[in-house]
Amino acid sequence: MKILEYLQSYDGKPLRFMEVCGTHTAEIHRNGIPALLPPSIELVSGPGCPVCVTVSAYIDRLIELGRDPENRIVTFGDMLRVPGSSMSLSEARAKGCSVRMVYSPMDALKLAKADPDHRYIFAAVGFETTTPVYALLVQEALEQGVTNLRLLTSLKVMPPAIDWICAHNAEGPAPAREERFGEDQESAGIRLSGESFGIHGFLAPGHVSVITGSRIFEPLARKYGLPFVVAGFEGKEILAAIAALVKLQGQGRVLNMYPSAVTEEGNREAQERVTRFFEPCDAAWRGLGVIAGSGRKLRKEYEAFDAGSVALMEDAGGNPACRCAQVLMGRIRPRECPLFGKVCTPQTPQGACMVSTEGSCFSCWQSEGL
Repeated sequence: MKILEYLQSYDGKPLRFMEVCGTHTAEIHRNGIPALLPPSIELVSGPGCPVCVTVSAYIDRLIELGRDPENRIVTFGDMLRVPGSSMSLSEARAKGCSVRMVYSPMDALKLAKADPDHRYIFAAVGFETTTPVYALLVQEALEQGVTNLRLLTSLKVMPPAIDWICAHNAEGPAPAREERFGEDQESAGIRLSGESFGIHGFLAPGHVSVITGSRIFEPLARKYGLPFVVAGFEGKEILAAIAALVKLQGQGRVLNMYPSAVTEEGNREAQERVTRFFEPCDAAWRGLGVIAGSGRKLRKEYEAFDAGSVALMEDAGGNPACRCAQVLMGRIRPRECPLFGKVCTPQTPQGACMVSTEGSCFSCWQSEGL
């Protein structure tokens, strides 16, 4: 395979590439890609798993709402074991909290419609990929006259988080002043270079890019002088994208290598639906803190559907030895966490990275074991 031969023969400077998509993380480990690369090319996982970056206060709020006899919590299965400050939804359910697992957000609408005597609160967690579905859920509730459905949102957008990761993985001095995402570095009087950062390029998230389009990463590529390659999900597609990142090192460019699903402008219909129902807001990321403009909340005209989302900015509690924050930033590998494989396993997760099948710690455990 010429691509693999090219990568294995690379003898240049050490390179670190970050993937920011949970599916990429899972497929990279499933295909054994790290073992195929030379020591000079390292892959690290970023905050690409929406479950992994959901703060403990969000879980605590769901538990609080579920203890009210008038409420019914509805969630996907991977949220059940995410640690809150003192317990998970699964543990709370065992103590009488009303929590029901579903496979689709539309299931929450059906449940609410069939049981008007209770409020059904859906745990709306996700990135740009799933936010259009939640917008459609609100639209359907309005059209069908369902008034007992609520959303507790923890909705994130990827570019500001990548911006934050780049700024906090600097090997050299930090920029002269803080910038908001999208600010032009030249007009700000700041010259940034990819050579100053511990990450040399990004595997851009394929599923997110289907909605946003590849163009969304161009400001980041220019700002940090780093390549972004939109990749598919087959092992050979990921290897090809890594090879492209090697060739593009030091260039602030965006390359779309998933043209069968991703366009430059993205899904305009989905974008318009999200804009209709949601607006930008600051958001808290587990382990990373509050990132300006990195979230989406329901617009004021639809706030009757909100279950108290915007105040959920706390990320406290849990095992203090958990190093999920450093894993999500690409500063350490999962195995470097002192809890990995000891007290933290898929059966007894101490941090959210070990819960989801898209989490970097879970993927590492599945592919490498102990």
